[in-house]
Amino acid sequence: MYRQLLRCKIHRATVTESDLEYEGSLTIDEELMDRAGILPYELVMVSNLNNGERFSTYALPGTRGKGEVILNGPTARKGVTGDKVIIFCYEFFNDEEAKRHVPKIIQVDERNAIRVTKPA
Repeated sequence: MYRQLLRCKIHRATVTESDLEYEGSLTIDEELMDRAGILPYELVMVSNLNNGERFSTYALPGTRGKGEVILNGPTARKGVTGDKVIIFCYEFFNDEEAKRHVPKIIQVDERNAIRVTKPA
């Protein structure tokens, strides 16, 4: 049997921009993606702490070190600049892997600079 578990999350990131005219997705600073282990075009779930919206989309790398977290296309309707979001990635693990798995948690400051990387 396989179980879907949290693989990683970027906790309390600040939305830096919303671009309704973009085709769609979530732009994330490339450094944050690398540290979390999120690949370009990978499915991500997003939870907006300000308005309670939850949605899924795919991740696109933003400029490394710039702190970008941009809601693009339809996701721009799910929040505004300044909102706090949690970005989640899940993975399937077999039972033995699931027993040993510890997700990677990336905590960021108000400028989306990495404060702490730790297991959950």
